[in-house]
Amino acid sequence: MPYPCLLDDTALTALLQEDAPYGDLTTRSLGIGERPGRMRFYARGPRTVACAEEAARMIELAGAERVHQPKASGEQAEDGELLLEAHGPAGALHLAWKTAQTLMEYAAGIATATRAIVEAAASGCGPGQAAPVVACTRKNLPGTRAIAQAAVTAGGGTMHRLGLSETLLVFPEHRAFLAPSEQDPRLAALARGAPEKRVVVEVPDHEAALEAAAAGAEVLQLEKCPPETVAALTEALQARDLRGLIAVAGGVSTENAGAYAQAGAAVLVTSAPYFAAPRDVSVQIEPA
Repeated sequence: MPYPCLLDDTALTALLQEDAPYGDLTTRSLGIGERPGRMRFYARGPRTVACAEEAARMIELAGAERVHQPKASGEQAEDGELLLEAHGPAGALHLAWKTAQTLMEYAAGIATATRAIVEAAASGCGPGQAAPVVACTRKNLPGTRAIAQAAVTAGGGTMHRLGLSETLLVFPEHRAFLAPSEQDPRLAALARGAPEKRVVVEVPDHEAALEAAAAGAEVLQLEKCPPETVAALTEALQARDLRGLIAVAGGVSTENAGAYAQAGAAVLVTSAPYFAAPRDVSVQIEPA
């Protein structure tokens, strides 16, 4: 099933206008804008493809007549594989060239890094064990959340939370404003007030996690805890017949994702893919 464009035409047009607010001076001055051309994007190195649909639509919005997209977001591409091909006036191709290329490069970097963590987590699972969800945080570069979401999804991950309006996530910084006697009643009230939402509580250690679970927290988010702590908490929750999915945040990587899965974590929360190196795309533009 094709991926939908998470950036609409207005957003894609704004990206084009950012790069050429008054048009393409060089192409216009050379007088070649109406000459027919062809542009091809190739993978330079293996990657998980991401934002291919957005790049294709951007090229169409720039004025290309035909755009062929042989690789969908979420698919794997090997070195040298064709990612996009567009035909149209040289002015349209040059207008879209760098913005579409850069979008695909940065998105593929995020998607490829996400996929690596997803696969590492799955490698730590025993027979019949569900792999933990890899959830990327909202610590993307401000203004790029739709691109981040598209890339993370293409890599097989999900978004931890798209924004403050979406999820009930109680941090210690929230609880600092509550008196000790208010903590449990307020937590219970969260669940009653938004029954379709899970209540997530970030906890600093094992004991705080058990207290939060007893108070009704449905997801226990451990911050920078080693796999050994996760395993011990998994056993303690089972021994006390307490519900509570374990989410691990902070320092999740391909090196430890399998160990966290083996320890019983249900969610691996990470920002690491946002800082992955872009995956290069080579571009050829020529007369048609």
